[in-house]
Amino acid sequence: MQKKQTYDTAKKREKAVLVALITEHQNEEKTRIYLEELAFLALTLEMQVQKKFTQKMSKPETKTYLGKGKLAEIVEYVLFHEIDVVIFDDDLTPSQVRNLEKAFNGEDIDGAKIKIIDRSLLILDIFSLRAKTVQARTQVELAQYQYLYPRLTRMWTHLSKQKGGIGMRGPGEKELETDRRIIKEKIALLKEKLSKIEQQSTTRRKAREEMIRVSIVGYTNVGKSSLMRHLAKTEDIQGENKLFATVDSTVRKVVLNNVPFLLTDTVGFIRKLPTLLIESFKSTLSEIMEADILLHIADISTPYCEEQIGIVNQTLTDLNVEKQMVLIFNKIDFYDEYEIPNMQYLAKNDQKVVYVSAVTKQNLKELKQTIYDLVVEKYYEIYPNYLKPLSTADWGENNFGNIKNDM
Repeated sequence: MQKKQTYDTAKKREKAVLVALITEHQNEEKTRIYLEELAFLALTLEMQVQKKFTQKMSKPETKTYLGKGKLAEIVEYVLFHEIDVVIFDDDLTPSQVRNLEKAFNGEDIDGAKIKIIDRSLLILDIFSLRAKTVQARTQVELAQYQYLYPRLTRMWTHLSKQKGGIGMRGPGEKELETDRRIIKEKIALLKEKLSKIEQQSTTRRKAREEMIRVSIVGYTNVGKSSLMRHLAKTEDIQGENKLFATVDSTVRKVVLNNVPFLLTDTVGFIRKLPTLLIESFKSTLSEIMEADILLHIADISTPYCEEQIGIVNQTLTDLNVEKQMVLIFNKIDFYDEYEIPNMQYLAKNDQKVVYVSAVTKQNLKELKQTIYDLVVEKYYEIYPNYLKPLSTADWGENNFGNIKNDM
């Protein structure tokens, strides 16, 4: 009897190498830290990182980002080990992308086997994977096309197949020019679609203007979604040990001892968050801009905690966001009680600081009391004679409840 033939249908994991520069503005230690984060980004897309390359240069080489010798070394390694993707920690110019494609694939790059990806494109791919709602998918697609437009090369000519018919290509028009026109039209359509979605979002926000709004912000993968689950008492909010596990804004109506407010979990920030994404996600980020209180979650277990806090604060400054804020250090279960550093100095002005663990639920009652006090204070500005604030000692087991409210 002939043996039945079987096929391996498992998805092949792409092999990748990472590349970064050591400059006068970025020393070896910082470059090592940044490459670790880049590797985590690649892992989020299930890539296998084979090797990390660095080169000391005062600034990136204009044509190929790297010096000739280092580029030749990486090309040799990539070809010998059959690497699929070369990922650069900085953004590449359109000309650098084209020159690097030629270096790794030769002059004929129509069917390029080795992909050249910079940091922004990698993050865009992750956002594309994570986006679930129509709004988030539209925002990511718009950012992708805006990124792609100035970087078109012959390897993108397949886009011309998306649109055909009589009169769609003028006399003598080249495929590349057709691709540019198609993408330009696509960008215009996506902007129009996003504008309509944003109008609907604005209408929903206006309908809840009298509600106190609390938004969770922080660096990606610091435990924002996990804390959201505890605070909102819901299990339908996803949280993973991967970067950008949350892309869509999640809004829940929470009631603390008869005091209702809206709690929002937003997209995580990251070093060098692509400008295109910030622009496309402005309607999502408006949840932060219109919030009354911000809960800034930080990962106390990482040695890069201070830098991550600085990046979040700078991003909020760039968005002109100045709100009352609580600084919450998460993951204290990784520390001994006496080893937790006093990081009060990282707080702004009289900003409150709370130390918690979303895993062990340590100090969650203290966090709830802090949020409750701030919400009540805001609530009294709207309804001064409505209720008398209570301490956590007066709370029953079910007083910190949740009413699901999908937005």
